Amino acid sequence: MPESLRPAVFLDRDGTLIVDRHYLADPDGVELLPGAGEAVARLNAAGAFSVLATNQSGIGRGYFTEADYQAVHARLLAHLAAHGARLDASYHATSHEDTGDPDADRKPGAGMYLRAAREHGLDLAQSWWVGDRPRDLEPAGRFGGRAILVCGPDTDPGGAAGMPWAVTVHTVFEAVDHILAETERW
Repeated sequence: MPESLRPAVFLDRDGTLIVDRHYLADPDGVELLPGAGEAVARLNAAGAFSVLATNQSGIGRGYFTEADYQAVHARLLAHLAAHGARLDASYHATSHEDTGDPDADRKPGAGMYLRAAREHGLDLAQSWWVGDRPRDLEPAGRFGGRAILVCGPDTDPGGAAGMPWAVTVHTVFEAVDHILAETERW
């Protein structure tokens, strides 16, 4: 791997970092999941490049606006900052249609990840994907990366079946334990 490229940790938002409120448009609804702030702070302290990648089809469906999303995002950042944590980059897909295009922004498409790699010099083959749905993990298989399924109340615990690049844990804090134990260099 060229020295200029670095791995990243791609984090899903709803159901992974915050309680999934389904089409969250109100910043007052942002609630970090237990251990999420500390988990991101540990990634930051280790030197990991942390990237939020989230499907936000509520924008495309007209349920809320881009400004609503940005207000929710600002609240998320404030909650993370209260734990000494930050996100190094953030991407969101607004489409509500699964086009089948493997390079679409909407997960499981790779568009958000390809853009992040270009913009931040990321090595996708050495990166991690963390989410509560199989679609959050599928790009790891495409790029040769590794993934962790975080089992929340809406997660099928067998969702990572057939994904040899993925493991299953119960919390994002456990996911970060695994990532930090398995990654030699950031």
